[in-house]
Amino acid sequence: MKKVLKSLLSRTSMIALAILVQVAVLVLMITQFSNYYVWFYGVCYVISIVVTLWILNNSELNPTYKLAWIVAILLFPIFGGLFYLMFGRSRHNRMIRRSVSLENQSFRAFLKPDPEILEEITEQNPDAGAQVRYLQRYSNCPACRNGSAVYFPNGESKFRALVEELKKAERFIFLEYFIIREGVMWDTVLDILAQKARQGVEVRVLYDDMGCLFTLPFKYSRRLEKMGIQCSVFNSFVPFLSTLMNNRDHRKIVVIDGKVAFTGGVNLADEYINLSPRFGKWKDAAMMIRGNAVWNFTVMFLSLWGFERKITEDYEKFRVVQEPDEPQEGGYVLPYSDNPLDWEPVGRNVYLNLISRAKQYVYINTPYLIPDNEVLTALCNAAKSGVDVRIITPHIPDKKLVYMVTRANYEVLVRNGVKIYEFIPGFNHAKTVVCDDEYGIVGTINFDYRSFYMHFECGAWLFRCPAIGSMRDEYLMSLLQCRQVVHAECRSSKWYVRALNSVLNLFAPLM
Repeated sequence: MKKVLKSLLSRTSMIALAILVQVAVLVLMITQFSNYYVWFYGVCYVISIVVTLWILNNSELNPTYKLAWIVAILLFPIFGGLFYLMFGRSRHNRMIRRSVSLENQSFRAFLKPDPEILEEITEQNPDAGAQVRYLQRYSNCPACRNGSAVYFPNGESKFRALVEELKKAERFIFLEYFIIREGVMWDTVLDILAQKARQGVEVRVLYDDMGCLFTLPFKYSRRLEKMGIQCSVFNSFVPFLSTLMNNRDHRKIVVIDGKVAFTGGVNLADEYINLSPRFGKWKDAAMMIRGNAVWNFTVMFLSLWGFERKITEDYEKFRVVQEPDEPQEGGYVLPYSDNPLDWEPVGRNVYLNLISRAKQYVYINTPYLIPDNEVLTALCNAAKSGVDVRIITPHIPDKKLVYMVTRANYEVLVRNGVKIYEFIPGFNHAKTVVCDDEYGIVGTINFDYRSFYMHFECGAWLFRCPAIGSMRDEYLMSLLQCRQVVHAECRSSKWYVRALNSVLNLFAPLM
């Protein structure tokens, strides 16, 4: 009886109940309005026409997103316009809009680009200089040299390095994650954090409330605070039908003493290190960075932390001047962030720039392959121009509907020469790009609409770093565990499967 009562009073049950009540209210309103059907229909029809015209003339919306909503409104002219007004607009409350302003101010104040570095990169490769110029202008993050980058081809190797570095912390530890799940991985990290907090190390943890909705107990932040760990929850989930809940903190950042930083796809949960298999073998990727580039991640973390805590603090006390004996491997690193509320899809455009400028090859890892029209066209054009374009996706999905949409994109890509491989042992969660032995990207950004347009994301852009060779070699080794998707396989699907794929592709931006 206690278990049943606990289940009924759980946060999940309360959220489900609240959403059901809202749906019931909407149905009741529609039923009541049916008594005035003619007038109600006329008003809603006019609203749908006005909304359609507004969507068509809004230059800030992606064309594929426009098409999906226009078709939805045409299919449901009575309620289509109303649904767009309720759920389709990028409505952000003042608090979230303020976070964008504060983040940009913080970045401009504390992340100053070095003109000499941009000039050096441009002299070596004008295309690379153009990419740095774009990132410095629109992500407000500078390129850095005189450091090192280590690539981790799986969650296990990242976890080992993370534990080792956490134990060395002397001043501060910053952690920012989309998902934290109680288990071996998180418990190990938490023990170190609690120990360091008792030793006087400043420990801060920021996690996304939606990402941890079913993985952490309600008000888990209070438990951490009692352990001496400062904790904030990003965009706390409210069971209200609103697009505001779409803007999630999907970033994975660790900063230790301002000397070392981690990023990549690996969250703090056992499945990421293959201790709790859910979708076969879990394939992922991460990166550890030392040197001046760590400051970029420090500012990223502090800007979002300050917004959530509603505080203003001196970032400079966390800045660390690189010591002369620090390892310097050559090349350049540019850690960058992407804010979904500034109308500039930085994460997407960085991928787009690499694909469009590639000369020899582009190797991509992504769990979800749901590109918008511009990225889809760039991938096809690169392949048709003789560039070796390869993409590794999962063979065992974590979300079946999203997997169907991913597979729905196979045919057009394969037909145009893009080579697609599925990772046979399980789920590929890595988000990496390696290109022409010169460029690499490791981060949190998927090839889908949510990462491109809705989530707070981050990544590390690399140019002529030794780690790029490691990324390339590991990618080629991974292909040995994959099967290539051939065009005949795409064409052999049943007609109803192909029809369903077409529908899913059309409405992919709304999922």
